[in-house]
Amino acid sequence: MTIEEFGRALRAHTTTSEEATEHCLANIHARNGELNAFTLVMADEAREQARNADRAWSEGHDHGPLHGVPISIKDLIDVRGVRTSAASAVRASAPPAAEDAAVVAHLRAAGAVFVGKTNLHEFALGTTSEDSAFGAVKNPLDTSRSAGGSSGGSAASIVSEMALASIGTDTGGSIRIPASACGIVGLKPSFGEIATGGVIPLSPRLDHVGPLAQSVGDAWTLFSVLAGHAHPAPLPSRIVGDISLKVLRPYFCDLLDDEVRQRFAEALETFRRAGMHISETEIPHAHTIAPVYLKIGPREAFLYHAATLDTHPEQYTSPVRQRLEVGRTISDDEFR
Repeated sequence: MTIEEFGRALRAHTTTSEEATEHCLANIHARNGELNAFTLVMADEAREQARNADRAWSEGHDHGPLHGVPISIKDLIDVRGVRTSAASAVRASAPPAAEDAAVVAHLRAAGAVFVGKTNLHEFALGTTSEDSAFGAVKNPLDTSRSAGGSSGGSAASIVSEMALASIGTDTGGSIRIPASACGIVGLKPSFGEIATGGVIPLSPRLDHVGPLAQSVGDAWTLFSVLAGHAHPAPLPSRIVGDISLKVLRPYFCDLLDDEVRQRFAEALETFRRAGMHISETEIPHAHTIAPVYLKIGPREAFLYHAATLDTHPEQYTSPVRQRLEVGRTISDDEFR
């Protein structure tokens, strides 16, 4: 069920957080060996959180739309008391996180239940989630295919009903790619909307934290809580007010598959019929996006990993190590 559906059932006394959490844990037990969606299953902690959520609910305390909701967390994000692995042997002996990342603290305050930490492309440096110390993440819809990356485990955990939603990170597509590959909703927020403190960086100037979910409504709820809104407003059911939408077609729509192009056109027509004002525009410098990204991202990643690359290069998967070494070749003048 979606977060919204769970919330209605919880408040109608037809389910409990403990029941929903046990359902997710049973699916993890049944399918994680096949899918490699999780690096760590937090079963005991999740059960305790779920019981606490149900107890609080029975005593009249409602923490909002995430109260008692089982959620998975990408293993790049600190959860206090457990190690953040980044899916890498480099962090095999890292100590448990002393504090929650900012986004995890918001989720905890909102009453969410953490079922575990999800697998990813090592240090988030890849789009397939295949280079990982825990093995490749498989797509639940077709295990011969990639779940996308780097937040592949997060997406896989939702589709396989191991969690009702998940929290991922996105530097160059790492939420959006797995959401697309697995047929769910992923949102990369704008700069500064959601704090990245307590998240292992890939490229600090480009990193974002955001939700992966089953529906737009669920993604909105998660986004609101991650952004620090204790009582998120419900997603409007219709377009309200005078809204204009600018469509960036050049560059962004150049390589769409025919089916995707058709669905995109249908979505625009739906917005138009609902009263939205739609016009087309372009970003004149769009052609520079990839070249600039390929200077900033690799260089910042290399700078973070430089010492370990020099002392323990063998602890990285070979493809990720090679990508990190690209950053060594980028000069300070190019980086600036």
